[in-house]
Amino acid sequence: MTSEAVDTAALLTSARHALERFLDVHVDDDGTLTFSHADVPCVVQAMRLAEGLSVLSLTCVVAWDLPNDPNVAATVAERAGQGLFGTLGIVHTDHGMDLTLRYAFPAQGLEEGALGTLLMLVVSTASQIRSELLGT
Repeated sequence: MTSEAVDTAALLTSARHALERFLDVHVDDDGTLTFSHADVPCVVQAMRLAEGLSVLSLTCVVAWDLPNDPNVAATVAERAGQGLFGTLGIVHTDHGMDLTLRYAFPAQGLEEGALGTLLMLVVSTASQIRSELLGT
């Protein structure tokens, strides 16, 4: 196994242990972590950007097939300016708009408690935005 594979596997293992304190986590064949929080599906991946710089990437699908409404887009843009953890993005599809929240950060050396707190800050933000948009 390469050092990159060892580093990313260790990061994903730490992330899994950190998240399992709060959620049921599934490990895919490639090591990717998937889970759901308040109807928001999420995925965590690990990658090494450079020697000594491995990161975790968290993507949450906040909503999908939203109407192509400029008011929704404006609401999302306003909400994006209020966030500290993650980047909101809209993707236009044939069925409307999909909204994601993404966050990537260097995670090597973080203790599991701190890592879990950081990941849950992002995940709970995604769930809160979904609730605000869908009125649930």
